[in-house]
Amino acid sequence: MPKPSVIPLSVLDLTPVSAGQTPGEALRSTLDLAAAAEASGYSRYWLAEHHLNTGVAGSAPHILAGLVASATKTIRVGTAATLLGNYRPLQIAESIGTLAAVFPDRLDLGFGRSGPPKSPSEPAPGVVPAAEAVSDRVVDGLLIPSPRPIFGAVLPRKFRLQGELLGRFPGDTDNFENDVQDIIGFFTGHYRTKHGEEVTATPALGQAPQFWVHGSTAGPSARLAGKLGLPFGANYHVAPAGVLDSIAEYRAHFEPSAILQEPYVIVSADVLVAPDEHQAQRLARGYAQWVYGIRSGQGAIPYPSPDDALDLPLDAEAEELIKDRVDTRLVGDPHQVSAKLRTLQRVTGAQELLITTIAHDPADRQNSYQLLAEAWGL
Repeated sequence: MPKPSVIPLSVLDLTPVSAGQTPGEALRSTLDLAAAAEASGYSRYWLAEHHLNTGVAGSAPHILAGLVASATKTIRVGTAATLLGNYRPLQIAESIGTLAAVFPDRLDLGFGRSGPPKSPSEPAPGVVPAAEAVSDRVVDGLLIPSPRPIFGAVLPRKFRLQGELLGRFPGDTDNFENDVQDIIGFFTGHYRTKHGEEVTATPALGQAPQFWVHGSTAGPSARLAGKLGLPFGANYHVAPAGVLDSIAEYRAHFEPSAILQEPYVIVSADVLVAPDEHQAQRLARGYAQWVYGIRSGQGAIPYPSPDDALDLPLDAEAEELIKDRVDTRLVGDPHQVSAKLRTLQRVTGAQELLITTIAHDPADRQNSYQLLAEAWGL
């Protein structure tokens, strides 16, 4: 992995749909943003995977990665993350292998473990459970909020329906390590069936992308990334309570590999930059309502305009549910946000930062990335 003097910044795009915008317009905004991010000096352009959300059009990251790669020339393109239980390993290898064959040395494949829990009492993978008597804390200037309960005791209907439609079943995330190994094996030519039969996955063979493992807790994903000597994506923007523990777990289990001789971490952050703090705070309106839709299990709503957000107040219970995400969103002018990001990088020891930005107007989102790139020195 390269280690330039300036810590690299990369982009995580969910392809949000704004109120009044069509999914097609949102997807075209992603392509425009990717080209702008490349021109601004960002290192990677990663796409998330979310399903059944009216406010998110990023549900097919492998297809969208191909469109982004076609709309750009040099920036690395990938997924953060491909949720393995939603596919068979061969499907992932063939999809990403197709892109890697057409766009050599530009593809990244991030492995994610999210899926249904084994029982209603068990938190879903990637969810930081609520902890009793745990308070917010500040570690060397970085806010580490207390965990928030997600969804309550019963998995919301949307997620149960999503699981049914994608063929998921309780506990299928136990296959995560085997699936990761199988996918890598298809690219390297080391895959064997249970009977020892060699399988060639065209066009994946010999077209390996950069492999990443992403995680939100000090759990199986962090440990697997370390065990396999792969780079690790730590999640500050969705589950900030667990970021330091997940990174520590990864580093504690790291074993040098042909890919990495020492740990390599990218940390995500939710960011919104504007020319001045007042304007940034105005553009930040709507985020709380958007996050509440996700956290409550209803799904992300179309992102409201700053003015419309004023007519969508949240009650105290809703505000408490999303407080960790609102408090850890980095909002301000370019120098304010850059200073906060440097704190995040210093405390986590990240080699790279992954920036996700949501705003109602795609032009404001693009401007945020550009202002940050200039202030950061990309």
